[in-house]
Amino acid sequence: MDHHLENAIARIPQLAGRSAEALAAERLGGMTNLVYRLNDNGESLVLRIPGEGTEAYIDRSVEAHNTRAAARAGVGAEVLHFDESDGLMLMRNLDGCRTMSPEAFQAEDAAADRAGEVLARMHNSGEEFRFRFELFAMIDEYLRVLSGLDTELPEGYHDVMEEARGMREALDAQPATLAPCHCDPLCENFLDDGTRMWVVDWEYSGMNDPLWDVGDFAVEAGLSPAQDERLIRAYLGRDPSEAEWGRMVLYKAASDLLWTLWGLIQHGNGNPAEDFWAYSIERFERCKALMGAPEFPRHVAAVRRGG
Repeated sequence: MDHHLENAIARIPQLAGRSAEALAAERLGGMTNLVYRLNDNGESLVLRIPGEGTEAYIDRSVEAHNTRAAARAGVGAEVLHFDESDGLMLMRNLDGCRTMSPEAFQAEDAAADRAGEVLARMHNSGEEFRFRFELFAMIDEYLRVLSGLDTELPEGYHDVMEEARGMREALDAQPATLAPCHCDPLCENFLDDGTRMWVVDWEYSGMNDPLWDVGDFAVEAGLSPAQDERLIRAYLGRDPSEAEWGRMVLYKAASDLLWTLWGLIQHGNGNPAEDFWAYSIERFERCKALMGAPEFPRHVAAVRRGG
């Protein structure tokens, strides 16, 4: 058994003196971290061992605070141990849940309802997260980094950046009331028991415009227009105003733009993990199509008006 796992178990008082074998450790998914399910005398637990180098871009004290707040809100798993020095974490497992995927969301319309409900539960919880997610500050930083790299840009790139300026002005004209947000709502971070959903992995969480989570999630899940409508109705508990619908649409475009720029930086730096040019082009083409749609200026105008 991996010595990383044995060392991690030894550092947690609740598990000290037990072996990985005695705890029936089972490796789960995880892109940057090592994640294991453990059986502690019949109780199902999840152990997260942070990935090498993640401390360079994740503030673990912020994550600890926000993860506990999400648990208090009835949205995330209960935290049993969190070492803020490096992010080693032990949580209670959410039994009877399946890990969601874009395909799972696309296959069941009611899943969009449950996603909207769990996001609303977090945003309306009254909890205060540490850290402030600054969308346009991140975009500006990515543009600055990109300008220093010798990498080609997708066709239509400058037109989209010009269009994004109008989107930014509209959002700035009507500042949102900030709420505790996940900020990285990948489908795989949603766990579903068929009645309600839970959300895990609060590494990038912070105070943000709540409709960012709704728009970004809709993009990640690849929802249909009808599912988009179900999502925001379930989230708000009513029909959206033109401004609320527009804000969700603008954040769909902005999330694709943000991750396009991130992918172009990975490509420019020669990151071998995957084909980041293809990743960026897919994101960019979706962003360009949304911004180029005849109704997009109407959404921008509705957001600018507010209400």
